[in-house]
Amino acid sequence: MAAVQELAERVKDDSKCYIDTDTGVDDVAAADGSEAKPYKTLAFAYIQHLDQPAAPSYLTRSSVTGPLAAGEDPSARLVWKEPGKGSVKKAQSGVEAHKKKLAKQQQAQAAEDEKKRQRLQTLENAKKIVLKEDESLPKAVKITLADKDVELGEGDKKGTRVKVSGRIHRLRPQKQATFITLIDGYGHLQCILQQGDLTKTYDALVFAQGTSLTLYGELRKVPEGQQAPDGRELHVDYYQVIGRSPSDDDAITNKVSHAQNQWDTSMLDNRHLVLRGDHAAALMKLRAQTEWAFTKTYHDMKIVKVAPPALVQTQVEGGATLFSVPYYDEKAYLTQSSQLYLETVLPSLGNVYCIEKSFRAEKSLTRRHLSEYTHVEAELDFITFDDLLEHLEEVICRVIDAVLDDPATAAFLKELNPGFVKPQRPFMRMKYSDAIDWLNKQDPPILNEEGNLHVFGDDIAEAAERRMTDAINLPIFLTHFPVEIKAFYMKKDPNDLRVTESVDCLMPGVGEIVGGSMRMEGYEELLAAYEKQGIPAKDYYWYTDQRKYGTSPHGGYGLGLERFLAWMANQHTVRTTCLYPRFMGRCKP
Repeated sequence: MAAVQELAERVKDDSKCYIDTDTGVDDVAAADGSEAKPYKTLAFAYIQHLDQPAAPSYLTRSSVTGPLAAGEDPSARLVWKEPGKGSVKKAQSGVEAHKKKLAKQQQAQAAEDEKKRQRLQTLENAKKIVLKEDESLPKAVKITLADKDVELGEGDKKGTRVKVSGRIHRLRPQKQATFITLIDGYGHLQCILQQGDLTKTYDALVFAQGTSLTLYGELRKVPEGQQAPDGRELHVDYYQVIGRSPSDDDAITNKVSHAQNQWDTSMLDNRHLVLRGDHAAALMKLRAQTEWAFTKTYHDMKIVKVAPPALVQTQVEGGATLFSVPYYDEKAYLTQSSQLYLETVLPSLGNVYCIEKSFRAEKSLTRRHLSEYTHVEAELDFITFDDLLEHLEEVICRVIDAVLDDPATAAFLKELNPGFVKPQRPFMRMKYSDAIDWLNKQDPPILNEEGNLHVFGDDIAEAAERRMTDAINLPIFLTHFPVEIKAFYMKKDPNDLRVTESVDCLMPGVGEIVGGSMRMEGYEELLAAYEKQGIPAKDYYWYTDQRKYGTSPHGGYGLGLERFLAWMANQHTVRTTCLYPRFMGRCKP
C-alpha cells in the first residue's frame, strides 16, 4: 500500500485530470481524462499515470447525482473539486488490486512463455531422432481396413505384420504410449505406439487429426475385456508421415464439430472437413449403397438404364422453377425432370429408368427442398394405375432389402436410425378426397394455409400432409389428385374426370418421397392440355409424337434420392444426405 500511497503524494505537474462519476467513462478509447472527456473513477485515473514520473492534479465531481445542501442550486454539482480522503483511499485500494492482478497476469504469461520455450526445445531435440525400420522383422503385408481376414496375434502367437495407410481420426497421447484411431475410408483401426522412440520423434509430437501416414506393425486381437473396431489393434513398430495436419488454430477440431449446428455458415463453408466426420461419412456410404440398390433392383426387374440430357428447352414442372442458361445463340434450361425423354424410348427399350441430377429454381428454404438433387425416375409401358402402385411398392421394398443385406451398410443405418423398421406391404392407399376428410375431422381440424377447413381442390400444404402421415405412421400412397393442381401430362381418371390417376408416396418423418402418375395417351387430349397451360405444342412435337405413332397406356414416377435417404436415416433435413448441398443462397464450396 506504501507504493500506492506515493501515487497521491507524488510531485504534481501543471496538468489536470478530470473524473465525473456520472458521465465519465473508464475506457481509453472513449475518454482521456480531459474536462470534455472525463474518466469515471479515480482508481482508473490513477492507473493511467502509474508509470509517469509526475502526476496531474485530480479533480472530481458527480454532475448528476452529487449531494446538495438544502436549497443549494443544482449547478453546484458541476463544480470540480479535489477528491476527499475517503475517495483517495478507495482509489488506492483499486490501484493495489489492479497491480496484483497485473502481477498475476505477468506470472501466468511468464509461465506460459517458459512452457512454450520448453516445448520448442523439446521439438528441436526431437528433430534429431530418426526412425529406422527394423529389417529383421517380417516383410509387412500391405492392407486396407476393408481387409478383415488378416491373421491376428494373441498371447504368444504372432499376428501378421502389416502396412496400412490412412489418416489420424482420433489421438490420445499418454505417458507410456500414444493411441491413434486410423481411418482410410474403409474402416477404423486402433493403433498403439509405445516402442522405443516412436512417441519421441518430431512427427509424433505434432501429430494432429487429419495427419496422413503409413503405419507398420503387428495386428493383434484386442485383450479380453477391452474394445476396439473389429476387435483388433495394430502394435506399431515403424511409421512414415505422409502429410502433416495443423495442430494450432487451423486444426480441424477448431473449425468444425459434430455438436455445432450443421447449417451455420462456418460449417457449410467447411463442409469438406465436416465430411471427414463419422456421421457424415456414414450417410455418404449409406447413400452410395442405396443408389447401387436402386440400380440392382431395376436391373433385376429387367428395366433398362438410359442417360437423358441435362440441357433442355422444354419444361415439365412449370417454367417458374427453371434455371436458364445461355446455349450458344439460344436459351436452354437445366432439366427439372427426365420424364419426357424416358417416355420417348418406351417403344424401343421397354421399361426404362435413370438416376440423374435434376434442378429446381424454387425459392424455398424448407428442410426438404434442394436446388439440385438426385432424381430416380422410371417409365413403364402397357400398365394400369394399380400396376404402377404395385411396382412402386416392389421397388421401395427391394431397395431396402438390398441395403439391409449388406452388413456394413446395415450397421451404418442402425447407427444413424436405430429405430428403422422396413415398411410392411401393402402400403396404405388413400384418395386425395379421403385425405381432405381426414384433415377436417381431426380435433381440432388441421386447417389449410389460409386458416380454413380444407376443400376439394386445395393443394394440401407440406405441413398438413406431414402431420397426417406422421399421425397415421405408415407409408401412404396418396392418390387421385384434382386435375387443376397436377401437371399437364397426367391422365384423368376415366371414372371421375375431376381427378388424375396420380400418386404421391408419403413416408413418416419426411413426407413425399415419390410423385408419379399415368400419362395421357390421346394425341388430341395432349394438344388440348398444351393449349390450356399456354405451352407451345411445336416445342414438344417429339413428345407428342409418342401418341401419334402407336400410343399405349403407360406411367411413371420420380423419386428424390435425398428424401428417401432422409426417411431411412431419420435426418431432420435432406441437406445432410448430400455431399455438397445446393439450395437458395448456397452454391459453394
